[in-house]
Amino acid sequence: MRLGLALGYWGRGPAADQVMLAREAERLGYDSVWTAESWGSDAFTPLTWIAAQTSRIKLGTAVAQMAARSPTATAMHALTLDHLSGGRMMLGLGLSGPQVVEGWYGRPFPASPLTATREYVDVVRQVLRRAAPVTLDGRFHSLPYRGVDGTGLGRPLKPITHPLRAGLPVLLGAEGPRNVAQTVRIADGWLPLYWSPTRPEVYEASLAGLREAGGEGGPRSFLIAPMARVKVCDDMAEGLLPVKAMLGFYIGGMGHAARNFHVDLMARMGYEEEAHRVQRLFLEGRREEAVLAVPDAFADEISLVGPRRRIAERLELWRKGPVTDLLALSPDPHTLRVLAELNG
Repeated sequence: MRLGLALGYWGRGPAADQVMLAREAERLGYDSVWTAESWGSDAFTPLTWIAAQTSRIKLGTAVAQMAARSPTATAMHALTLDHLSGGRMMLGLGLSGPQVVEGWYGRPFPASPLTATREYVDVVRQVLRRAAPVTLDGRFHSLPYRGVDGTGLGRPLKPITHPLRAGLPVLLGAEGPRNVAQTVRIADGWLPLYWSPTRPEVYEASLAGLREAGGEGGPRSFLIAPMARVKVCDDMAEGLLPVKAMLGFYIGGMGHAARNFHVDLMARMGYEEEAHRVQRLFLEGRREEAVLAVPDAFADEISLVGPRRRIAERLELWRKGPVTDLLALSPDPHTLRVLAELNG
């Protein structure tokens, strides 16, 4: 199992802090570093900054939001950064949810998310292959544009810049069972939001296509790269608090009361009643109570928190499953060093 460093969103802190962590991860032998975006900083600019100050570590977006850019614009970002970094780019994409897509990007959330995702990846792949001008008679992404408000003068184009790699990896952040199953079919990897090594049954049916195609050690290379908070500490309650804060925000605030993919996922993982309670408290404005209502057991099983010996024992559970890359969300250099030592 490879290790990656998940930096998450860039906030108001010095950019040098993220660069320092990325360089330390590279020195420790981490395979990749990942940035994210929501409705603040973008994912590609910090990654470019890091690329300029590292030499080997792979560079991934986890995730770049599809609604933020047309698929051709996203492909342009990816192929440019792949050139600048010497072939280190990995493109992680996510659909986000209705609140963000419509509230921030001012676009309709697709009535068929699976179709919209499939079309998006199709266009990105066409750009990266550069085998022919990009065309798609899609429901959500049509190239050339064929809307009634267009001029009708658009023509299919190939990128002027030749991509460095036609096979630049494309990964998808997917939560629902059908979305995960489609990810196995059309992508090079999957970025799970929550992963519990003790609950393989949650995604077993969705990953069946991977096994049928010879995955999990077979001829097909498919990345399964969950993000997990990692913290070496003696105080479990203190160590789990950032995990619970993240869960409280995602479950309570990253979605509508009637349509929240994160609530659905937590429910499928065995915590349905607790998920709805966290969501209700958050929506009532009782955010501290919502965070405290997140079960310690759930926060613990999707993270690696505690003393070194405990993390070593739990890390073995992650290594025994289908996970190929563990993306450690940790701003602590000491924790990053311990994890690298334990992973061998």
